[in-house]
Amino acid sequence: MTTLLLPGSTSPQGQQITLGVMGGGQLGRMFVHAAQAMGYFTAVLDPDPASPAGRVSHYHIQTAYDDEQGLAQLMQRCDAITTEFENVPAPALLTLGAHRPVTPAAACVAVAQDRVKEKALFVACASASGVAPAPYAAIDTAELLAAVPADLLPGILKTSRMGYDGKGQVRVRTRDELAAAWAQLGQVSCVLEKMLPLKAECSVIVARGADGHCVNLPVQHNLHRDGILAVTEVYEQNGPSALDLKAIEAAKFIANHLRYVGVMCVEFFVIDDGSADGALVVNEMAPRPHNSGHHSQNACTVSQFELQVRAMAGLPLVQPQLHSPAVMLNLLGDVWFGADGQPRTPPWEQVLALPGTHLHLYGKLDARRGRKMGHLNITAATPAQAKATALQACALLGLPAF
Repeated sequence: MTTLLLPGSTSPQGQQITLGVMGGGQLGRMFVHAAQAMGYFTAVLDPDPASPAGRVSHYHIQTAYDDEQGLAQLMQRCDAITTEFENVPAPALLTLGAHRPVTPAAACVAVAQDRVKEKALFVACASASGVAPAPYAAIDTAELLAAVPADLLPGILKTSRMGYDGKGQVRVRTRDELAAAWAQLGQVSCVLEKMLPLKAECSVIVARGADGHCVNLPVQHNLHRDGILAVTEVYEQNGPSALDLKAIEAAKFIANHLRYVGVMCVEFFVIDDGSADGALVVNEMAPRPHNSGHHSQNACTVSQFELQVRAMAGLPLVQPQLHSPAVMLNLLGDVWFGADGQPRTPPWEQVLALPGTHLHLYGKLDARRGRKMGHLNITAATPAQAKATALQACALLGLPAF
């Protein structure tokens, strides 16, 4: 059981209750802001001296994620520890978990780090949840490559480990392309997923406590460009659809199956199977808050980052309510360059003059194309109003319409 860590309290040693996070990126920064707003001290372990989370935290332990002294310092400082990205070394979380409550546990993070394990988890849950992954094959030898069933092509070859935002992925149509792609990826362990007729993408963020209580944000409807989330739309009209309810139930089942503690995002594909709504396929999980949940900062009664704080501190998890339809626009470094390719300051004055706009920048010092620099949440009284304002913002920022 997670120890109850009350906001603003002190430990038996007389120090302020401190929550730690492995990773100093934007998700860590927003976690730190949420924890501090509730009265906690925070500590960040990240090797980057200018990490977004490290620059706003009470303590910044500037070491590698597997550095023994750094991990010892984090344990000494913190009463509980979480992570802001899935590629933090699972053995480091295991070391921390032997001495402090760590949410999510190292075993859960290890599953999300390996697509083969992740797919096996989804298959194990499918009979009860009713939502399976796309047909796939694991490949880590030439023999398994040769044995790939023909009906998995065309497909997408993905590295089993260290892939994110479209990296480590190659689309293949034939066996020759598959063999070439596996060689291109270094003949590492991979998963070949059958390419399915994609109708839409959505995600569900759940938070589960040590007592097994599980809550969720509303289903997020997502648009990706070049493998990176570009737009999320969230709205409820006359209650969620049957497909939305199925996605929520499947995400909660996965969390319960893992005995997960913390915040987790499960991404789904909606496949065109000829029916009006389409069919649901589970794609992947992220053992942390997620870009698609950023709308919750301005559109929900509880944000995903407050849920992360509550779960690790053993506080009650209340069901978030969506009080406003919302659109989230991901702001990449491209926005900091004009049509002529020259650096510029985006027209924030014009963007923030639009009703219901909420700007969140991550404190990154260097804008580069493709780098996540911030996001813009737009809230309104109706989904149509939120989308109309978001499209105005897109035009001002030079972003494609959606």
